[in-house]
Amino acid sequence: MQTHKDLVVWQQSIDLAETVYLYTRQFPKEETFAMVSQMRRSATSIPMNVAEGYARYYYKETLHFLYIAVGSAAELDTQVIICKRIGYLDDSQAFFLEQQITSIRKMLNALIKSLKNKMNNGIDPNH
Repeated sequence: MQTHKDLVVWQQSIDLAETVYLYTRQFPKEETFAMVSQMRRSATSIPMNVAEGYARYYYKETLHFLYIAVGSAAELDTQVIICKRIGYLDDSQAFFLEQQITSIRKMLNALIKSLKNKMNNGIDPNH
């Protein structure tokens, strides 16, 4: 039986969260409970919502959690832009994160589209 761990989007979002944790270690200490915390929550929210959505029985429930994951990716993307502008991330770090986020967002959108098509064709029970 396939689980959320078999999904490439989940695997890549775990990699993204790991990268965010590594990069935010270098941030100023005064950001620990501000930007560091926000970025880490956004980054970990993506794979957690993919996992929770995949565990749901009906596609409609799965879609709900995938949309939350998309929102978290957009939030993280915005945080990366801010951190690059204020000098917490260098150009190469920001570019690498932005590439990961873009890839994950594309996969999430493709998965959402696929599930919507299945729902429109009368297929509802998940997996």
